[in-house]
Amino acid sequence: MTQPIPGNADWVKPQAPLRLYGDTYFVGTGGLSLVLIDTGDGLILIDGALPQTVAATEASVRRLGFRVEDIRYILNTEAHYDHSGGLAALSRDSGAEVITSPIGAAALRTGRVDAHDPQAANIPEHPPVPNARGIGDGETVRLGNTVVTAVFTPGHTPGSVSWTWKTCEGETCVDVVFASSLNAVANGTFTYTAHPEVTATLRASIDRVEALPCDLLISAHPDNSGGDVKIAALQAGATPNPFLDPSACRAYADRARGRLQTRLDAEAR
Repeated sequence: MTQPIPGNADWVKPQAPLRLYGDTYFVGTGGLSLVLIDTGDGLILIDGALPQTVAATEASVRRLGFRVEDIRYILNTEAHYDHSGGLAALSRDSGAEVITSPIGAAALRTGRVDAHDPQAANIPEHPPVPNARGIGDGETVRLGNTVVTAVFTPGHTPGSVSWTWKTCEGETCVDVVFASSLNAVANGTFTYTAHPEVTATLRASIDRVEALPCDLLISAHPDNSGGDVKIAALQAGATPNPFLDPSACRAYADRARGRLQTRLDAEAR
């Protein structure tokens, strides 16, 4: 379950855990976001990174003073190995149920991406997650004092999900968005030009993320939203909190639109 799957160097780059705001914590790597939510009645983890990063993730949870065994739910943004490769081991070690979209759950249970995925041609398999289950768009995961809402954002993968919740410090609560990847990336013979329905789906997902109540954004890959810079600043004691940015989702959406247009322009040449 923890046999390494090769990937980008920053995906395994060590990153000290830190509190982002309220009861929301970053427990990922230098290049992959994982978030832990302390609900007051157990923990919720979002995403699983790679098989070889599981030990580091669990160490980060413990370093924050929590127990891995108290993780009740693990939510997933997409069934690509860099976000789901560690799910099987994390679920085994914690006993947590894994939740995502129905399309994503089907891919997780087999360990293979959906056949309609733009990157299906060369995405490696990952350890299957037999207890993965799907929930509907707009449905919620409730635990303790936390309600996390599933926001379907397909396009990068057919089953991509973003997740939203509120986290508070004293009387001040903010809207958090853990946004799935919105990058227009494809492999093999797939082109967005030849699949206008996928292009339209991705555009709609970009619009949807932009419109979400969003005081604090965490993107699945930190560097896609400047999260890596914010993490470094927060660790250095920057004030005000660099993650509190109501324009972050809009900027993330603008970046994704630009990447999609660049892809379409390149395919048209």
